[in-house]
Amino acid sequence: MFSLVRPLALRRAPLPLYNNALRAAAPSFNSIRIRTVASTVSGKPGSQSLGHAVTNAREEAGNTASDVAKTIAGSNMAQDATPSEASFTNITGAIASQVPQPVMVLGLAGALPYLGTSISSIYLARQAGIAASGGTPGVDPNLAIAILNDCLHIQVTYGAVLLSFLGALHWGLEFAGYGGRQGYPRLLLGLTPVLIAWPTLALSPPAALLAQWVGFTGLWWADQKTTTAGWAPRWFSQYRFYLSILIGTCMIGTVAGASFLGPVGGHSPVHHNLEVIRAERRKLHAENQGETYGDVESVSTGEEGDAYVRVQKRKEGDSDE
Repeated sequence: MFSLVRPLALRRAPLPLYNNALRAAAPSFNSIRIRTVASTVSGKPGSQSLGHAVTNAREEAGNTASDVAKTIAGSNMAQDATPSEASFTNITGAIASQVPQPVMVLGLAGALPYLGTSISSIYLARQAGIAASGGTPGVDPNLAIAILNDCLHIQVTYGAVLLSFLGALHWGLEFAGYGGRQGYPRLLLGLTPVLIAWPTLALSPPAALLAQWVGFTGLWWADQKTTTAGWAPRWFSQYRFYLSILIGTCMIGTVAGASFLGPVGGHSPVHHNLEVIRAERRKLHAENQGETYGDVESVSTGEEGDAYVRVQKRKEGDSDE
């Protein structure tokens, strides 16, 4: 309510000035009515045009990529190591720049045996597969299968050694007291890869490579957790992730090449050799069971036989007695 008595300052003012002051001070009915209407922005869709949709999609993809980069890095980054624009490329580059150069160079060099044996396995399996299908390979098939088996065993043995070495890194961090003394938890973590790696030597090469791939993946997950907890350097999780991707690609490529490009689709060359031996054995020893079509005859087995007669297929040219 507004007082009907004019203020002292306005008593001497002209009437129009007083009326204007009242209009400015009193809220209008239209303004009250407008304020009661809900905001029209909230009722609009998230993307009002194709351009807005593309922009929103790019922002969401960028945020997702940024979260992935942080997860790979262990979400344990210093403020000076992460740029203000936290994109996937910037986060990955900032963490990678912290890796000591000798560690980076020797780590990549450690993947060279995997690259060599993987490429050789795929090529040799392809050559043996061409020979088995009746084609003309560029390498003797027996030699290709022999070298292929050697490549598979080399890769499996090297994988067991490398997986054990990665576990030993945690023992070194414990000896150095990095992140404090953790005791049994960190020592047992370093021992687990050894228990996974060496039993794989008793498996066939494809099964051993798949088991080791699971071991490398699981160990990276553990390294990501230890990096987040501060048990390892900030760059350790990302460093291990990309090396594991490189090694895992070589291992899966070797298994796929030996299984699907080899002499027998879906099997390793070792199984192919066994099938060849079984086929030769079947040629030397006649089948003692099954069905025989055509004319048959009974032949006496003699005194040394374990039956009176033997039923066999009649040979061509034989006549009834």
